[in-house]
Amino acid sequence: MNSTLFGAMAIATYVAAALTLIRSLRENDYAAMETPTLRRLKPLTLGWFAAVLHGLALTSGFQTNEGLNLSFLSAMSLVAWVIVAILLLTALAKPVDKLGMVIFPMAALVLLLKLSIPESVHTVKDLSWPLTIHIVVSMLAYSFLNIAAFQAALLAFQDWRLRSHHSDLLLRSLPPLQTMESLLFQLIAAGFVFLSVSLLTGFIFLEDMFAQHLAHKTVLSILAWVLFGVLLIGRARYGWRGTIAIRWTLGGFVSLMLAYFGSKMVLEWILNRA
Repeated sequence: MNSTLFGAMAIATYVAAALTLIRSLRENDYAAMETPTLRRLKPLTLGWFAAVLHGLALTSGFQTNEGLNLSFLSAMSLVAWVIVAILLLTALAKPVDKLGMVIFPMAALVLLLKLSIPESVHTVKDLSWPLTIHIVVSMLAYSFLNIAAFQAALLAFQDWRLRSHHSDLLLRSLPPLQTMESLLFQLIAAGFVFLSVSLLTGFIFLEDMFAQHLAHKTVLSILAWVLFGVLLIGRARYGWRGTIAIRWTLGGFVSLMLAYFGSKMVLEWILNRA
């Protein structure tokens, strides 16, 4: 079995998991759920199956004779897999499963693009342990803060519906607003720690973080770090929450997304450079 087949199976399973989550909204009233874990079991199980298939697709297509393929879509697929894995692991203890309605289709779309669009292979030949640490920590930082961005968007929707005194299936299936907000800052704190380590290892282990091909990534990553740091300080000292927290979270994530993938897409797809 090759990466294409595994990828196609993963796409179908991701879509099935997302649809199962959407259908479950009709049954899930969070306040009335005596055993919420059992109600969440089916879509999360499908999510785990999809993640395993996604991982097999990565294993089959990620390693080349020249080294690890870290081209734009390959890197996107790997990060999407990490995001799904973190979501599924977090869902074992926290009520974040509803984010799968967005994250599962996102992973499926990335896989579809990876299977459909041909691209040049950009390999990392000399993958030293310092570089490995930097890459892994960077992916974890992006993944946690990506989930935090989706959580912020869901929190914004929940706050808007509550303020307008409307109730719908999704709103009734979500935890209380305070719980959602607390979870948002837990995700941001975890992502901020990994982002700090990512920047630190970059400055220590990489030759020149402000080299021409890394300057944009470095500046945008530092900007994201500052935004998330200010948000956490504002939360701790001034009790920032609600709209302020949502805006700062989304602003920080946009900066980080441009740093991680915006610059990579420009380099590989427009400038045709590794």
